[in-house]
Amino acid sequence: MPIIQSLDRALKILELFDEQNKELKISEISSKLNLNKSTAHSLLKTLKQHDYIKQNSDSGKYSLGLKLLERGQFVLNSMDIRTLSREYLVNLSATTAQTAHLVVLEGKSGVYIDKVEGSSTIVFSRVGRRVPIHSSAVGKVLVAFKSDKEIEHLLENYDFYKQTNNTITSKQAYLEELRIVVNSGLAVDNEENEPGVCCFAVPLFNHTGTVIAAISVSTTVFKLTPEMRELIMKKLKETALEISHQLGYQKSSLSG
Repeated sequence: MPIIQSLDRALKILELFDEQNKELKISEISSKLNLNKSTAHSLLKTLKQHDYIKQNSDSGKYSLGLKLLERGQFVLNSMDIRTLSREYLVNLSATTAQTAHLVVLEGKSGVYIDKVEGSSTIVFSRVGRRVPIHSSAVGKVLVAFKSDKEIEHLLENYDFYKQTNNTITSKQAYLEELRIVVNSGLAVDNEENEPGVCCFAVPLFNHTGTVIAAISVSTTVFKLTPEMRELIMKKLKETALEISHQLGYQKSSLSG
C-alpha cells in the first residue's frame, strides 16, 4: 500500500523533537530530513495552522504545539490499563516511598504512561518519555516474555548504545539478561540507564498470559539498602500480581 509522502514527512517532522531537540530552526529540520526549505516551510505552516507545531516569534524556532498534548491526554484517558493500575501505583509508591511507573512498549522503546512521585526520592521521568529497552528495567521486562521470533524482530539493527558504564552493549549479553528476567519474574536496572539511579520492574499479564505493560519502582543508589531492595521487590511482585488478576490473569505467580 503506497504511503502519502506529504503526511509521512509531516509526521517525521514531529518525531524530530525530543528531550535534546525541544526547538529547531527550519534549516535544521530541512537538513535532518533532507528536504528543501520551501517544502519544510509548507509542512510546518500546515502543522502550525492545526496547532501541532508552534513558532517562537523572537527566535523563529519551531517546537511542538499544545494540540499534541491534547491528543496525548485523550489517548491516556482512554487506556483502561492506566485507569485500572492507578490506585495500585499510588499504594506502591506510598508503601516504598519511592517513585512508581507504569510503562508500555511502543516500537523499540518503553513509554511512561503513568507516574507517582515518591515521597523520599526524586527521579527524573515524565509521562510520555521514552526509555531504551536495553538499559531500562521496564524495557527488559517488556521484551523478555515475548517469543524468540518477536525478540529477534525487535533487536534487528538495534543500537545497544552505552548510557553508563553499566549499560549492556551487546545482543548476546542482553539475551542472557532476558533469560534471567523470565526466570526471576523481575528485571533490574543497576545504574544502566542513568548514573546513581536503580530501578526494579515486573510485568503485567492479561487474561491470555501476554505481557501488556510493566510497573517499576525507581530509587537512588544511596537510598537502596538491602532492606529497601527486598521491600521494593516484594511489593512490586505483589502489586503486579494483583493488577494482573484484575486483567484476568489466572496464575498465582508472574512466571507467564
